[in-house]
Amino acid sequence: MTGNAVSSVALAEDLTALTPDQLSNDDVAQLKRLILDHAAVTLCGSVQPWGCKLTAWARRFGASGRAVLVGSGDRASAATAGLVNGTSAHGYELDDTHEYSRSHPGAVVISAALAVGTEQGSSGPDVMAAIVAGYEAMTRLGMAAGALATTEVGFHATCLYGPFGAAAAAARLMGLDAAALAQAWGIALSMTGGSSQFAFEPKGTMVKRMHGGIPAQNGIIAAQLASLGVAAPVRAFEGEHGFFHLYGRNPDPSKLMRPAGEPFQIHKMSFKPYSCCRKFHSLIDALETATDGFSVDPAAIERITVYSPTGSVEKHQMKRPDSVMAAQYSMPYIVGATLAYGSRRYDAYGPEHHADKKILDIVDRVQAEHDTSLDRYVPDAMPNRVVLRMRDGSERKETVIESLGSPERPLSLAGVADKARALLAMVDPGIDVDRLVKAVDALPETKDIGAFAGTLVIPGYPSEGRDSRAA
Repeated sequence: MTGNAVSSVALAEDLTALTPDQLSNDDVAQLKRLILDHAAVTLCGSVQPWGCKLTAWARRFGASGRAVLVGSGDRASAATAGLVNGTSAHGYELDDTHEYSRSHPGAVVISAALAVGTEQGSSGPDVMAAIVAGYEAMTRLGMAAGALATTEVGFHATCLYGPFGAAAAAARLMGLDAAALAQAWGIALSMTGGSSQFAFEPKGTMVKRMHGGIPAQNGIIAAQLASLGVAAPVRAFEGEHGFFHLYGRNPDPSKLMRPAGEPFQIHKMSFKPYSCCRKFHSLIDALETATDGFSVDPAAIERITVYSPTGSVEKHQMKRPDSVMAAQYSMPYIVGATLAYGSRRYDAYGPEHHADKKILDIVDRVQAEHDTSLDRYVPDAMPNRVVLRMRDGSERKETVIESLGSPERPLSLAGVADKARALLAMVDPGIDVDRLVKAVDALPETKDIGAFAGTLVIPGYPSEGRDSRAA
């Protein structure tokens, strides 16, 4: 990137100039990990109630086209596929996370890039470059806007910043120039949003799954409209009533631009080995260490106190969740499920466990405290400290700053593949993960990304959604 003066147009110039040959071997290797992870979590989300319902919506109301709906293999327009696949990708709390912007770019950007790339007949390298552009736009906007403060007032970062990342990826694949991308962002400015009210209404949590799909769809539509010459503001970010003015909290526009020589933001991503809110992955790591690899009998624990930084306490204390989303967002339930069944039981957040006495007995022994000493690590990290008060009067303590899967403790491609195997075995044991890994590895030589997208299909995909209580 060029380090131009800070503006929406300058960022658009940098992103539209990005070409596949500018990607290093390290960039390509990281993109393979991100795409493989995205493919696995999207396949998993596609068979959840929200994935099935959005697929049913597409069959009934969506426009026809060449883009692939992950899971079913149905064909739809790129915008429809963005909504459906982005929802599936964000649908089981396993999609990648960018701590600095508090967002989940992969669910939005990769969904948009695969949908538009399939529609356009784009090559694997072009799609990979588009994904980098989308991640840069989405994450840098979040960092520049002051993501931590923005989320604290009630916005959900993925839905808020996502349309701009999706528009950047789509514009790159559609061959739009910088002026058109800036106008696409101007259109997206009137389409953005994303309330966190779902965190307070356990029966209204399914919409949160759509916070990966809504921005993917809106970003694609914004790029399509810009390609047709629909006029819109070109100072979407810095304008008098632009994004920073409307949604920013002490914004720092200089963070929009990548300094010369700085790695792309794809290298600042965290992978999620556990199927719950990213804020508590370090808590799970701390619990594992404090219990000697979960070898301690939970019945021997009298009280569990979790110390968390700002933003990790207020919206996460529901002790009797009755939806998957609420369970995955509840810190006490996360502790209960982890101590009862370990860290990799993805189904422990399912409806069949919401009245599980083994989990709820632990939940009732959990209390939360805001630890201001941990605030200094935010937003660069999502730390937690746990103190276990044992019934014999002893204590076990552990603090984890950087969780497993973070850039400081990354998952290798083999580690991502292991996650995919465990996850997809829950979906359909017949899914050939090795074939998926090989398809991802071949992306730099892939002539038409549609061939890859067409492999993301589950045989015997369910035609109806499951019980809505699972939402």
